[in-house]
Amino acid sequence: MRTWFITGASRGLGRAFADAALDRGDRVVAAARTVTRDDFDAGHGDRLLTLTLDVTDRAAVLAAVATAVDHVGRLDIVVNNAGTMSMGMIEEFTEAEARAQFEVNLFGSLWVSQAVLPHLRAHRSGHLVQISSIAALGGFPSTGLYSASKFALEGMSEALAAEAAAFGVKVSIVQPGGYWTDLYRNISATTPMDAYAPLRAELERQWAEGSVDSEPRLAAEALLRLVDSDDPPLRLLLGSMVYDLAFDITRRRMDTWAGWERVSRAAEHATPAPGTAG
Repeated sequence: MRTWFITGASRGLGRAFADAALDRGDRVVAAARTVTRDDFDAGHGDRLLTLTLDVTDRAAVLAAVATAVDHVGRLDIVVNNAGTMSMGMIEEFTEAEARAQFEVNLFGSLWVSQAVLPHLRAHRSGHLVQISSIAALGGFPSTGLYSASKFALEGMSEALAAEAAAFGVKVSIVQPGGYWTDLYRNISATTPMDAYAPLRAELERQWAEGSVDSEPRLAAEALLRLVDSDDPPLRLLLGSMVYDLAFDITRRRMDTWAGWERVSRAAEHATPAPGTAG
């Protein structure tokens, strides 16, 4: 029986992850802004601990992790799932709106990672899973700040994976496509500018024709396979749409880099440090 610590566990993907872990007989610490045992099916006994937590409050995160460890003894799998989505064109974002997007998606995950790492290092084991997004594959109109927060999360997590490996701690970044969760119903939006009305209309048309969303349980099943692996990948794509998009974006980037190879290579020529002889 392994012990999970899952943020954003009261609904959506987080809830699906928690249910899947409980159903297989594991122990779960379910943390969220608003969460109680009543949110879950009965019968889990002492295998379920619920903690009210705002991941943007670093002191609260440290206290919650300490409480969890005191209660369950150790943590084996930590899932940074808590996240929010703000939509709007880059020009439309206020400073407060932009900062709020990063507070949860980047800093919330950072605080949780910092809080759990001493415990994982002490046992020289554990798996930290960062829930990213299809939006981290590229920047798309109206989701620029959301993409930026997930790009930042992935950059931090890739470095963390290299740092934690020396202690036997695994780090994986999960990039899901669309799932039917409360994320869609709780999206915040900027005040629209008239200049972007035509682009918004075109985006709405594209989304109506090409949206692909799945049941959260499918993501949970994939997550179980990930944490059961002896050699988990740094990144895991969830869904055919995100899988195909990842390859398409990568190929286009590689084509661009190859087309500009001469310019890139010409911008480098080793010279002695300024002020030195030779």
